[in-house]
Amino acid sequence: MKTNIGITEKNTAAVAAELAKLLADEFVLYTKTRNAHWNVTGDNFHANHIFFESQYKQLDELIDSVAERMRKIGHFAPATIKNYLEITHLSEYAERTNDGLGFMKDLLIDHESIIEFLRGIIIPFAEKYKDYGTSDFITSLMEKHEEMAWMIRSYFR
Repeated sequence: MKTNIGITEKNTAAVAAELAKLLADEFVLYTKTRNAHWNVTGDNFHANHIFFESQYKQLDELIDSVAERMRKIGHFAPATIKNYLEITHLSEYAERTNDGLGFMKDLLIDHESIIEFLRGIIIPFAEKYKDYGTSDFITSLMEKHEEMAWMIRSYFR
């Protein structure tokens, strides 16, 4: 059945295309955070292991909420790793050591990249595409990423 929510199909398609990029970013960041959780080593192993677990659990919820937002506006969410890697703004890890601060630096860069992307689509979603609900949703996601980035940033002096 056609979605009739007061936003044109052209506009929901444009919003869904941006949400697909966000979903890809969230999934790549989730995978990188899982990698950190599984592979971190060093003096603070236990604390870092638990910290990364709390972060990937939050990201898991964000991934689900982005995909469900796409469904709410009448579009299907991409769900293949191949597609995610084609549209993400992020990159996979390069060769590196598995120390906690190294992982955190990489993850912080990704959170900040997502925050900038989100900040850039809040107003267009509301003003250009007339999708105030998704604009509000994106604002909330941005705030969650800002908090996660702050938690990571706090590990650095």
